[in-house]
Amino acid sequence: MRYNSLNNYLKNKFGCKVYKLSLSSGLSCPNRDGLLSTKGCTFCSNGGSGEFATEHNLGITEQIEKAKKLVSKKITDGKYIAYFQSFSNTYGNIDYLRKIFTETINHPDIVALSIGTRPDCLPKEVITLLSELNTIKPVWVELGLQTSNENTAKHINRGYSLDVFEKAVLDLNSINVDVIVHLIIGLPNETKNHIINSVKYVCSQNIAGIKLQLLHVLKNTPLEKEYLSDSFHILSLEEYTDILAKCITYIPKNIVIHRITGDGPKLLLVAPLWSANKKKVLNYINRRFNELDIHQGEENISFID
Repeated sequence: MRYNSLNNYLKNKFGCKVYKLSLSSGLSCPNRDGLLSTKGCTFCSNGGSGEFATEHNLGITEQIEKAKKLVSKKITDGKYIAYFQSFSNTYGNIDYLRKIFTETINHPDIVALSIGTRPDCLPKEVITLLSELNTIKPVWVELGLQTSNENTAKHINRGYSLDVFEKAVLDLNSINVDVIVHLIIGLPNETKNHIINSVKYVCSQNIAGIKLQLLHVLKNTPLEKEYLSDSFHILSLEEYTDILAKCITYIPKNIVIHRITGDGPKLLLVAPLWSANKKKVLNYINRRFNELDIHQGEENISFID
């Protein structure tokens, strides 16, 4: 096994096939509603990067049952992780958060709750709620850091600094909630060394998992306008894979790698178009990993200038 994949981790932990169900909390984001900005992160779609989630106007149990039907051909006699993906899913009234997350975690087919949010949307009362939920079933919190480079963070309008991220990780660690961090490979003006340093940075924090995501340029985003002005380079499959392979070698073996690429919604995808063929992409990545004979955690994490 070349890396500690999510599939293997879930099979070992739960003893069966486990599939993620994308649910919607119906919440927004402080980077969109005017608290911090109205523009959002430059890469984020109008759907808050949650185009595969069920409709937020349905109740939580209804969403779970509908999502189960959508994946019924892929899984039989398995269990599910409830994944609140789009926007910032702790950015809301605490009573509402308690209601939707409690209903979710108590569903008999749900074995874990995964909540996507921002590090600046984890006030004390939310940390307390997550601690309570974590005594019922495992709770994961997914933080979209995207990069450790502060210049890039400003460029993509992320809206918070690394010290905010570090405090969030410490707060979540204090209640034994697993932290999964998202990084994007291929952000504007980032070099291979920038990307590797981002991987090394997050791995120096106490995190349980990491998602490595290809940059997708989607329609009707600020990033699309930037891309169409020819102001930054889009990685080829070959370039992406070679950077990804190097990143894998710097991730300690105890950290679960939740994702090594991603497939954006095809109707919104502007670039790179090669990413739309997920099967071809994964086959190439696995073949290239074999050619390079890479293994997770085989390099130390000293930083690159």
